[in-house]
Amino acid sequence: MDLTGKVAVVTGSGRGLGLAYAHALAAHGASVVVNDVDRAVAEAAVKSLTEVGGTAVAEVVPVGTSEAADRLVNRAVEEFGRLDVLVTNAGILRDKVLWKMTDDDFDAVITTHLKGTFTCARAAAVRLREQGEGGTLILVGSPAGQRGNFGQTNYAAAKAGIAAMARTWSMELARAHITVNAIVPVAATAMTETVPAFAPYVEAMRHGEPLPDFLRKTEGFGTPEDCAALVPFLASAAARGVTGQCIGIGGDKVALWSHPREIAAAYADGGWTPEALAAAFPASVGAELQTVGIPAPKIPEA
Repeated sequence: MDLTGKVAVVTGSGRGLGLAYAHALAAHGASVVVNDVDRAVAEAAVKSLTEVGGTAVAEVVPVGTSEAADRLVNRAVEEFGRLDVLVTNAGILRDKVLWKMTDDDFDAVITTHLKGTFTCARAAAVRLREQGEGGTLILVGSPAGQRGNFGQTNYAAAKAGIAAMARTWSMELARAHITVNAIVPVAATAMTETVPAFAPYVEAMRHGEPLPDFLRKTEGFGTPEDCAALVPFLASAAARGVTGQCIGIGGDKVALWSHPREIAAAYADGGWTPEALAAAFPASVGAELQTVGIPAPKIPEA
């Protein structure tokens, strides 16, 4: 897992999961461009990296625009001479149910998550192709993008789009030896502590108590640091054959998400009519309708 000489940009890396990714990359030898919208937070993150022997600089800019993406890539090149790894972690939440979600709520989340991933990945791909030595794009998804989540129209749509972009870009960038994967982390963060079933465990963890084994294993729920191991692995030579995948990680668990696929089919000579669909659907294609939403954790009985 030696990343000595590699240079990474991690968006939204001032705190939380992004900071954990930055530390994991630096611990394995990579130089890191830390990104946040808050200068004090970004500089504190850089300090936390350099104090443990890492190499890092801060670029304070909100992701979303092409100009921001160019600034991040250019900062990596100006400071360290190259770019090898991009981790698109930056994100915000504006949760509301559909009928209460405003245009601004929707646009803000899509701009940061989806467009921010696109613009940063595009800028990185241009640079990596110019260098001609391959590289790594790691896009940060979410279970909400895989399954949907109540009150998160904007966030779920963005994360589902990110998974689709990972698959598409893995094909487009294959000849340039650039791998593209989406990771699906599950960790105790400001977002997950709003889930009632998780809240008491997150609070207990803040007071130094370990997460119970059933959460770490069955639910794959842990700390941001638990999720970070996947990033240096995907950036390393050991993962050169891994691309176009959605990989979940959390707690003690790592998992591969399947691509969406047909799971049942029925046929009618000459095509279907609404009446024929009504007659055939319940016992054929609709016999096992798929679930929606992120399942609540199964808490063992005391």
